[in-house]
Amino acid sequence: MKIQCVWEHNGNDSILYANNYIGAYTRGETKDIALQKMTGEVVSYLKWKGEAIPDSLETMIVQEKASVLTISDADSDVLFEEEKKSLSRAEYEELKKLALKSAQDFLDLYEAIPDRNKSCLPVRKTFYGQVPRTASEMYEHTKNVNDYYFGEIGIETDHEGTIVECRQRGFASLEDQPDFLKNTVYLGSYGEEWSLRKVLRRFIWHDRIHAKAMYRMAVRTFGDNIPDLFHFT
Repeated sequence: MKIQCVWEHNGNDSILYANNYIGAYTRGETKDIALQKMTGEVVSYLKWKGEAIPDSLETMIVQEKASVLTISDADSDVLFEEEKKSLSRAEYEELKKLALKSAQDFLDLYEAIPDRNKSCLPVRKTFYGQVPRTASEMYEHTKNVNDYYFGEIGIETDHEGTIVECRQRGFASLEDQPDFLKNTVYLGSYGEEWSLRKVLRRFIWHDRIHAKAMYRMAVRTFGDNIPDLFHFT
Protein backbone atom coordinates (compact mmCIF):
# COMPACT_ATOMS: atom_id res chain seq x y z
CA MET A 1 0.00 0.00 0.00
CA LYS A 2 1.31 3.45 -0.93
CA ILE A 3 1.27 6.26 1.61
CA GLN A 4 0.77 9.40 -0.47
CA CYS A 5 2.70 12.13 1.33
CA VAL A 6 2.34 15.90 1.07
CA TRP A 7 5.68 17.47 2.04
CA GLU A 8 5.63 20.93 3.62
CA HIS A 9 8.99 22.37 4.58
CA ASN A 10 10.93 25.46 5.59
CA GLY A 11 14.53 24.79 4.64
CA ASN A 12 15.21 21.31 5.95
CA ASP A 13 12.53 21.35 8.65
CA SER A 14 9.70 19.15 7.37
CA ILE A 15 6.14 18.05 8.01
CA LEU A 16 4.76 15.12 6.03
CA TYR A 17 1.01 14.56 5.82
CA ALA A 18 -0.48 11.27 4.66
CA ASN A 19 -2.84 12.39 1.91
CA ASN A 20 -4.75 9.09 1.97
CA TYR A 21 -4.77 8.69 5.79
CA ILE A 22 -6.42 11.97 6.73
CA GLY A 23 -4.79 13.49 9.82
CA ALA A 24 -1.74 11.23 9.99
CA TYR A 25 1.53 13.17 9.94
CA THR A 26 5.21 13.14 10.88
CA ARG A 27 7.79 15.84 11.52
CA GLY A 28 11.55 15.85 11.22
CA GLU A 29 14.67 17.97 10.86
CA THR A 30 14.84 16.67 7.27
CA LYS A 31 12.45 15.10 4.78
CA ASP A 32 14.21 11.72 5.15
CA ILE A 33 13.77 11.72 8.93
CA ALA A 34 10.07 12.50 8.54
CA LEU A 35 9.71 9.80 5.87
CA GLN A 36 11.33 7.20 8.12
CA LYS A 37 8.64 7.85 10.76
CA MET A 38 5.68 7.69 8.40
CA THR A 39 5.11 3.93 8.26
CA GLY A 40 4.95 3.73 12.06
CA GLU A 41 2.60 6.71 12.14
CA VAL A 42 0.20 5.10 9.67
CA VAL A 43 0.23 1.82 11.61
CA SER A 44 -0.64 3.79 14.78
CA TYR A 45 -3.35 5.70 12.90
CA LEU A 46 -4.96 2.54 11.51
CA LYS A 47 -4.97 0.91 14.96
CA TRP A 48 -6.71 4.02 16.28
CA LYS A 49 -9.33 3.75 13.52
CA GLY A 50 -9.74 0.02 14.17
CA GLU A 51 -8.70 -0.94 10.64
CA ALA A 52 -6.47 -3.73 9.34
CA ILE A 53 -2.76 -3.04 8.81
CA PRO A 54 -1.60 -3.68 5.20
CA ASP A 55 1.13 -6.28 4.70
CA SER A 56 3.42 -3.58 3.31
CA LEU A 57 3.50 0.22 3.36
CA GLU A 58 5.63 2.42 1.12
CA THR A 59 5.91 6.21 1.08
CA MET A 60 5.75 8.46 -1.96
CA ILE A 61 5.73 12.27 -2.26
CA VAL A 62 2.72 13.53 -4.25
CA GLN A 63 2.89 17.27 -3.44
CA GLU A 64 5.46 19.73 -2.11
CA LYS A 65 4.97 23.12 -0.44
CA ALA A 66 7.89 25.39 0.51
CA SER A 67 6.83 27.59 3.42
CA VAL A 68 8.14 30.55 5.39
CA LEU A 69 6.32 29.34 8.51
CA THR A 70 7.83 27.76 11.63
CA ILE A 71 7.50 24.15 10.44
CA SER A 72 9.50 22.82 13.40
CA ASP A 73 6.64 23.96 15.66
CA ALA A 74 3.96 22.50 13.33
CA ASP A 75 2.96 25.84 11.83
CA SER A 76 1.32 25.03 8.50
CA ASP A 77 -0.65 26.64 5.68
CA VAL A 78 -0.61 24.00 2.93
CA LEU A 79 -3.80 23.17 0.99
CA PHE A 80 -3.64 19.71 -0.60
CA GLU A 81 -4.60 19.43 -4.26
CA GLU A 82 -7.08 16.74 -3.11
CA GLU A 83 -8.61 19.30 -0.75
CA LYS A 84 -9.89 21.36 -3.68
CA LYS A 85 -12.27 18.61 -4.85
CA SER A 86 -15.98 18.47 -4.04
CA LEU A 87 -17.21 15.98 -1.42
CA SER A 88 -19.82 13.30 -1.72
CA ARG A 89 -22.24 13.03 1.19
CA ALA A 90 -20.74 9.64 2.09
CA GLU A 91 -17.19 11.07 2.13
CA TYR A 92 -18.28 13.97 4.29
CA GLU A 93 -20.08 11.74 6.78
CA GLU A 94 -17.04 9.46 7.07
CA LEU A 95 -14.63 12.36 7.67
CA LYS A 96 -17.05 14.05 10.07
CA LYS A 97 -17.37 10.78 12.01
CA LEU A 98 -13.58 10.56 12.24
CA ALA A 99 -13.26 14.20 13.39
CA LEU A 100 -15.84 13.55 16.12
CA LYS A 101 -14.16 10.29 17.17
CA SER A 102 -10.90 12.21 17.43
CA ALA A 103 -12.55 14.86 19.62
CA GLN A 104 -14.17 12.23 21.86
CA ASP A 105 -10.92 10.29 22.28
CA PHE A 106 -9.10 13.54 23.04
CA LEU A 107 -11.68 14.39 25.71
CA ASP A 108 -11.50 10.86 27.18
CA LEU A 109 -7.69 11.05 27.33
CA TYR A 110 -7.86 14.44 29.03
CA GLU A 111 -10.39 13.23 31.60
CA ALA A 112 -8.23 10.17 32.41
CA ILE A 113 -5.30 12.32 33.61
CA PRO A 114 -5.14 12.41 37.44
CA ASP A 115 -4.07 16.05 37.84
CA ARG A 116 -4.77 18.19 34.79
CA ASN A 117 -2.77 21.14 36.13
CA LYS A 118 0.44 19.22 36.85
CA SER A 119 3.26 18.65 34.35
CA CYS A 120 6.90 17.65 34.27
CA LEU A 121 7.53 19.63 31.08
CA PRO A 122 9.74 22.75 31.01
CA VAL A 123 8.48 26.13 29.77
CA ARG A 124 8.97 26.61 26.01
CA LYS A 125 7.79 29.27 23.56
CA THR A 126 6.82 29.00 19.87
CA PHE A 127 5.34 31.22 17.15
CA TYR A 128 1.95 31.20 18.90
CA GLY A 129 3.28 31.83 22.43
CA GLN A 130 4.10 29.51 25.30
CA VAL A 131 3.73 25.81 24.49
CA PRO A 132 0.90 24.21 26.50
CA ARG A 133 2.49 22.18 29.32
CA THR A 134 -0.36 20.79 31.41
CA ALA A 135 -3.27 18.65 30.28
CA SER A 136 -5.59 21.56 30.98
CA GLU A 137 -3.57 23.94 28.80
CA MET A 138 -3.29 21.36 25.98
CA TYR A 139 -7.01 20.67 26.09
CA GLU A 140 -8.02 24.35 26.04
CA HIS A 141 -5.60 25.12 23.20
CA THR A 142 -6.92 22.21 21.11
CA LYS A 143 -10.59 22.95 21.80
CA ASN A 144 -10.23 26.66 21.12
CA VAL A 145 -9.37 26.28 17.43
CA ASN A 146 -12.98 25.20 16.76
CA ASP A 147 -14.36 28.60 15.80
CA TYR A 148 -11.11 29.55 14.05
CA TYR A 149 -11.14 26.55 11.69
CA PHE A 150 -14.86 26.79 10.93
CA GLY A 151 -14.58 30.56 10.57
CA GLU A 152 -12.00 30.16 7.81
CA ILE A 153 -14.74 28.65 5.60
CA GLY A 154 -17.39 31.17 6.61
CA ILE A 155 -19.11 29.21 9.40
CA GLU A 156 -19.85 31.21 12.54
CA THR A 157 -19.59 29.13 15.71
CA ASP A 158 -17.78 29.09 19.08
CA HIS A 159 -15.70 26.88 21.36
CA GLU A 160 -17.97 26.74 24.40
CA GLY A 161 -18.55 23.48 26.25
CA THR A 162 -16.47 20.36 25.62
CA ILE A 163 -14.34 19.81 22.53
CA VAL A 164 -16.97 17.33 21.31
CA GLU A 165 -19.93 19.66 21.88
CA CYS A 166 -18.42 22.67 20.16
CA ARG A 167 -17.29 20.59 17.19
CA GLN A 168 -20.77 19.07 16.85
CA ARG A 169 -22.32 22.55 16.85
CA GLY A 170 -19.89 23.66 14.16
CA PHE A 171 -20.87 20.76 11.94
CA ALA A 172 -24.56 21.50 12.54
CA SER A 173 -24.05 25.13 11.44
CA LEU A 174 -22.08 23.96 8.43
CA GLU A 175 -24.84 21.59 7.35
CA ASP A 176 -27.36 24.45 7.43
CA GLN A 177 -25.47 26.05 4.54
CA PRO A 178 -26.64 25.25 0.98
CA ASP A 179 -24.11 23.49 -1.27
CA PHE A 180 -21.54 22.99 1.49
CA LEU A 181 -20.41 19.77 -0.20
CA LYS A 182 -19.12 21.80 -3.16
CA ASN A 183 -16.04 22.33 -0.99
CA THR A 184 -15.46 25.95 -1.99
CA VAL A 185 -11.88 27.19 -1.52
CA TYR A 186 -11.75 30.33 0.64
CA LEU A 187 -8.97 32.83 1.17
CA GLY A 188 -8.85 33.00 4.94
CA SER A 189 -6.71 34.71 7.55
CA TYR A 190 -3.11 35.61 6.68
CA GLY A 191 -3.71 34.82 3.00
CA GLU A 192 -4.12 31.09 3.71
CA GLU A 193 -6.38 28.96 1.50
CA TRP A 194 -9.01 26.82 3.22
CA SER A 195 -11.71 24.34 2.21
CA LEU A 196 -14.07 22.03 4.06
CA ARG A 197 -11.80 19.08 3.30
CA LYS A 198 -8.89 21.00 4.81
CA VAL A 199 -10.90 21.87 7.94
CA LEU A 200 -11.75 18.19 8.45
CA ARG A 201 -8.11 17.20 8.01
CA ARG A 202 -6.86 20.01 10.25
CA PHE A 203 -9.15 18.98 13.12
CA ILE A 204 -7.88 15.39 13.10
CA TRP A 205 -4.26 16.47 12.58
CA HIS A 206 -4.35 19.13 15.32
CA ASP A 207 -6.02 16.73 17.77
CA ARG A 208 -3.35 14.14 17.01
CA ILE A 209 -0.47 16.56 17.60
CA HIS A 210 -1.72 17.59 21.02
CA ALA A 211 -3.06 14.17 22.03
CA LYS A 212 0.44 12.79 21.44
CA ALA A 213 1.98 15.58 23.52
CA MET A 214 -0.62 15.12 26.27
CA TYR A 215 -0.19 11.36 26.39
CA ARG A 216 3.62 11.54 26.53
CA MET A 217 3.55 14.27 29.18
CA ALA A 218 1.07 12.31 31.28
CA VAL A 219 3.10 9.08 31.13
CA ARG A 220 6.25 10.95 32.16
CA THR A 221 4.41 12.76 34.94
CA PHE A 222 2.08 10.05 36.29
CA GLY A 223 3.38 6.70 35.00
CA ASP A 224 2.16 4.02 32.59
CA ASN A 225 -1.47 3.88 33.77
CA ILE A 226 -2.59 6.49 31.21
CA PRO A 227 -4.85 4.96 28.49
CA ASP A 228 -3.25 5.00 25.04
CA LEU A 229 -6.50 5.84 23.22
CA PHE A 230 -4.74 6.97 20.03
CA HIS A 231 -2.38 3.95 19.91
CA PHE A 232 0.78 6.04 19.98
CA THR A 233 2.87 3.21 21.45
